[in-house]
Amino acid sequence: QGNVQRIMYLHVPAILTAYLVIAVVLVASIAYLWTHRMAWDRVAAASGELAVCFIGVAIATGSIWGKPTWGTWWTWDARLTSTALLFVIYLGYLLLRSVVEDRERAATYAAVVGIVGALDVPIIHFSVQWWRTLHQPATLLRPQAPTMDRAMFIALLVNVVAFLCTYAYLAARRYRLLTLEAEAASRAWR
Repeated sequence: QGNVQRIMYLHVPAILTAYLVIAVVLVASIAYLWTHRMAWDRVAAASGELAVCFIGVAIATGSIWGKPTWGTWWTWDARLTSTALLFVIYLGYLLLRSVVEDRERAATYAAVVGIVGALDVPIIHFSVQWWRTLHQPATLLRPQAPTMDRAMFIALLVNVVAFLCTYAYLAARRYRLLTLEAEAASRAWR
């Protein structure tokens, strides 16, 4: 693949981080539905916003990588289609949060959408095994050892860690902002 293969160092960390971020949305959404504590909703909201960003980066870099590799920017490949569906679900998640005025009702609806959206992640991951697809099988998230050169593997892992650190930082900042907004809103109602 030549130099175009280097897009992998953005594409793979972006989608792996998106998977983790969606797992956080899943756990926080279940916790919110169980406890009705708005802190859990803020964790889910902050992560949901970042999920859209990371999925968007993965789709964009995948398309850029796909053009020279597959000869097209987009194909209705099972993995691409299920990833696009995930992107749309989480865009809907954000839209739902912005249009429902009652914060508790918005949190409940968003939690349900977040949980349903998370169900797409295993479909995306296993799509290359279940259906005929242009994507290669998993290289990192597989039962056997990774099938890539050690130097490439280490570089990829460094980028995955960098993406995860970026997520942690941005999620913490966004959570804090959502907390301050909630405190300001509660003071305004007094």
